[in-house]
Amino acid sequence: MSITESIGVCYGQLGDSLPSKQEVVDLYKSNGIDKMRIYFPQPETLEALKGSDIEVIMDVARESLQSMTDQNAAMDWVNTNIVPYAQDVNFRYIAVGNEIRPDYNEAQYILPAMTNIHNAISSANLQDQIKVSTAIDSTLISNPYPPNDGVFNSQSYMGPIVDFLKSNGAPLLANIYPYFAYIGDQQNIPLEYALFTQQGTNSVGYQNLFDAMLDSIYAALEKVGASDVKIVVSESGWPSEGGDGASTQNAATYYANLINHAKSGSGTPKRPGGPIETYLFAMFDENNKQGAESERHFGLFTPDKSPKYQLSFN
Repeated sequence: MSITESIGVCYGQLGDSLPSKQEVVDLYKSNGIDKMRIYFPQPETLEALKGSDIEVIMDVARESLQSMTDQNAAMDWVNTNIVPYAQDVNFRYIAVGNEIRPDYNEAQYILPAMTNIHNAISSANLQDQIKVSTAIDSTLISNPYPPNDGVFNSQSYMGPIVDFLKSNGAPLLANIYPYFAYIGDQQNIPLEYALFTQQGTNSVGYQNLFDAMLDSIYAALEKVGASDVKIVVSESGWPSEGGDGASTQNAATYYANLINHAKSGSGTPKRPGGPIETYLFAMFDENNKQGAESERHFGLFTPDKSPKYQLSFN
């Protein structure tokens, strides 16, 4: 593990006229992006990744979560989607569920599915290379400010998941979006604080909202006896249009500053002195994404592979 952490980018595919899978892998390589998150297993993508040495987070698709509570189905999933590629594709993490909240029907499946997939990976003797986790969003944290007060609002849901991570040396994946926090509370959150451009620190010692959000999750981990569990930022981004504060200029500022901060080795106030493993969301604008208009404008590139911003990833 090198001291400087390179930056990953999430490869979402909910867009028309996106490049071929091989073109996408080549675009990652030509830009020096050596980590990728994909949201479901896909043979074409995995074939294109062979020999690239790009580190991969691969999700279990939401619609597959329930079936993974059956050990045989989990074994089949691993034997189909991981084992045939594991010699040539650099899998790092399997994300069992993305932003599954405690009140979602799928919440009951997360821990059994994680356990079964971990067992299947272990039986293929890949447990040292590939860690099993789940990706949470910041709605699972109560009292996020000051960050030290952060606590999981559903201990019954997160406690056993965190115990699993701790016992297997796996990180917690967390999607961290200062953009959404900012638009949800513009009265109290200055834009500069969200964009890393604030001068100096605020009254609780934070220069930027990203660190505050990340440290509120570290605080929650500490409160369940898991201060040694690392957080990997599995998504973070800023839209170029479609909402308050959404502009090409703000997005360019956010991405450039986040890349520099994550790689700088300064860490956060709670976890100083180390790089922050971070995946930017997302590689392309995705015109078929549901929800607010801004959701369709998080791309670093347009579908014709043109960069929207001048960024140096590594």
